[in-house]
Amino acid sequence: ISRHGEGVAAPGADPLQALGHLPVRALRLEEDTAAALDRLGLRRVADLAARPRAPLARRFGPELLKRLDQALGAEAEAIAPLAEPPHYAVRLSLPDPIGLVSDVMAGTGRLLDALCARLKDRQDGARVLRLTLNRVDGDSRQVELRLARPLHEPARILPLFERGVAGVEAGFGIDRLRLEAVQVEPLPPCQTGFHGGDRTDGLDDLISRIGTRIGLENIRRFLPADSHIPERSFLIAPAAWSEPGGAWIVPHPRPLRLFPPEPIAGTGPQPPGRFRWRRMALETARATGPERIAPEWWLEDEAWRSGLRDYWRIETRQGRRLWLFHTPQAPGWFVQGEFA
Repeated sequence: ISRHGEGVAAPGADPLQALGHLPVRALRLEEDTAAALDRLGLRRVADLAARPRAPLARRFGPELLKRLDQALGAEAEAIAPLAEPPHYAVRLSLPDPIGLVSDVMAGTGRLLDALCARLKDRQDGARVLRLTLNRVDGDSRQVELRLARPLHEPARILPLFERGVAGVEAGFGIDRLRLEAVQVEPLPPCQTGFHGGDRTDGLDDLISRIGTRIGLENIRRFLPADSHIPERSFLIAPAAWSEPGGAWIVPHPRPLRLFPPEPIAGTGPQPPGRFRWRRMALETARATGPERIAPEWWLEDEAWRSGLRDYWRIETRQGRRLWLFHTPQAPGWFVQGEFA
């Protein structure tokens, strides 16, 4: 009724009276079966219930009558409720209040040992942890830790809490600690190398440590993209929610710094011998090129409407190593990057 009744409440206690005006598709039938019934003129549940059952069973099989009986309450339908997800939380009550950072870290370490043991048993890893510190005066403080990768190793997680715990005002003392895994992700066991660890463990811990200061979303990595256009040859993604990309396949060197094209004075298809850029007078000592790059015609890009670009690597006598390009269709010279 909620899906097909157009907001009309079920009248009375008779199931057929309540459901008879609904279309046969409300019985959760296969689309082919519903279309065949519609061609036979059996468009409503009441039309179907009024027909002899034996011919319907022979033509459409027992599933049709089973769905009808379930809707009308003549046949029970078993349901399987979803299991509640495991809740990972532990707490520690103290006989005497504490206030030193070392004492709070020691209590947090005990909680981490118990919590990580439960996580490891279920092959899960914590991605976000929340430490709640209850003070004697009834107030509480929270320290939230977001990790670059799901973890269940106490030795790697505990040092990351130190900065947040050091910034908590203990007041007259803390008498209870509660640690909860707010966000959990599957972390099945995996084969490690002969040295007993993953080469990325140190990088992940570094990302988590820096993320506690500036936020995980502000730590980003460059990923290769399938495009020969310089501006589209890479993607920028948060390091905590992305994996390192494959090998960077670049047929020609690319500049360390890439910026929007900046026009310079120059004529002809060859790089200018002398030019001014950013209020500097530069002289070309060596030029390598050209590398012709055509625009991606299937994408709309205002910066590439001028057509082809011929790129040159320029070494100047003043020590600058620049990336210049020339546009043959609308003659002009531009600087777009600078090499290391």
